[in-house]
Amino acid sequence: MSTTSLKKINPRTFDYWKAQHLLNRAGFGGKPAQVLALRNRGSEDAVDYLLDFKKVKEEPVRADQFDSSIMQPRSEADRRSFRQARQSGNEAALERYRTMRQDRQRADRRQMATIQDWWLERMIETPRPLQEKLTLFWHGHFATGYRPVEDSYHMFLQNQFFREHGAGNFKDDLVQGIIRNPAMIKYLNNNQNNRDSPNENLARELMELFTLGEGQGYTEDDIKEGARTLTGYTFRDDEFQFNARNHDENSKRIFGRGGNWNGDDFVELIFSRPSASRFICEKLYRYFVNDAPGGFTKAQESVLRKMSKTLVQSKWELKPVLRQLFLSEHFYDEENHGACIKSPTQLVVQCIRSLHTPARNLRKLNEACGFMGQSLFNPPSVKGWEGGRKWINTSTLFIRQNTALYLLTGRDEQARPWDVAKADFSARHLVEHLDGISGRDTVRDGVVYLLRFAHSVPPDEDRVQQWVAYVNERGGRLDEPTLLNLLALITAAPEYQLC
Repeated sequence: MSTTSLKKINPRTFDYWKAQHLLNRAGFGGKPAQVLALRNRGSEDAVDYLLDFKKVKEEPVRADQFDSSIMQPRSEADRRSFRQARQSGNEAALERYRTMRQDRQRADRRQMATIQDWWLERMIETPRPLQEKLTLFWHGHFATGYRPVEDSYHMFLQNQFFREHGAGNFKDDLVQGIIRNPAMIKYLNNNQNNRDSPNENLARELMELFTLGEGQGYTEDDIKEGARTLTGYTFRDDEFQFNARNHDENSKRIFGRGGNWNGDDFVELIFSRPSASRFICEKLYRYFVNDAPGGFTKAQESVLRKMSKTLVQSKWELKPVLRQLFLSEHFYDEENHGACIKSPTQLVVQCIRSLHTPARNLRKLNEACGFMGQSLFNPPSVKGWEGGRKWINTSTLFIRQNTALYLLTGRDEQARPWDVAKADFSARHLVEHLDGISGRDTVRDGVVYLLRFAHSVPPDEDRVQQWVAYVNERGGRLDEPTLLNLLALITAAPEYQLC
């Protein structure tokens, strides 16, 4: 029976498999040696090590990491020249401008692909896994797509914004920041929101998808009035700009309260609503704990109420909520092991980080993620990715299995069968701790360990016997070719899609 307790687990119960569960959920998994190192820290130190990630040294992300000038606005001289060409009907000059813009758009699309690869590589290599896991979470929560934005550098800036504030203050850092974010402003057309013609997109999604939940404590009139508070919130080049001439200075009435509200006031009013704390806690819970479809059980409801209370008491700081969750008995409950379906990004990054395969080709991996339903920087809508069981269908499952096989062997779907004699990666690190231990069945122990390590839950005995028999048929040794073939079978199993 699932525990409703958010009290801390007994440190003596924080074993190897709980440490792996923590590393899988608060990151993207890790090699056996990394799991062991986390376990040896003890539960509290392990959680603090992952959560206080800014104390861990890492190469900083530079503002000049990518080219900010590709899609920058035309200069005043260029705008004047373009207007003159249009007024005079100078088709040759207009065609030159069209060609220049098309060239810039192509260059920007190439840079967007480079940024995709850069982020995937960062998730694979980072010593701060929770920071990148939270960056991915907020990218799906404050979902913004590249195609409507058409500025790769703005998408990069938003990605860095999530990285910087991912474990910060939900209200003051993330929500107040997102209404000033150029990529979000462009994506939801708030640059077209002015006092003469209010655009409701940002105000609507701010309440419906980002803070309160659909239909939770607001009306259509609140949306209309909220849109007026955000008039004049726009951007110039790469910076937020408040255009006072376009801002509606008149009184607005939101949630039954009147005042000359601006965007900051609107956010404060939103966070006075009861559903603000509950809504984000539900999303964090499904992301980190259990993404089973349908409503919440009584045990889960109890946990969500406690999480919501902690968030409000901490004045919207996220770290206390995450720390409480990652140290709780509930988080490590058996029912919550193997209870999340890996997103395509989680599947790829965790396979590399835990099995220690080569990354192969980042472009191919990002393309595979897109085919599996999660193209980074291209969520399907402002609702982000639905996740959970939506990740799995007959098409994506086939690609998921082939992607794991590609990482293990380097073989893609068009290649000939792999030659294990030419394998370029060693899986020995996964079972080397079993070597030299007398009185143990190394084959059985190896199979049991690999299944538990890869599938996140205790293995089924029939599966164990089946694959022990397979190893024995191959000579009864966990040599490199047998390990590689065994991992190919393990990663093709349905359980591998869970974490």
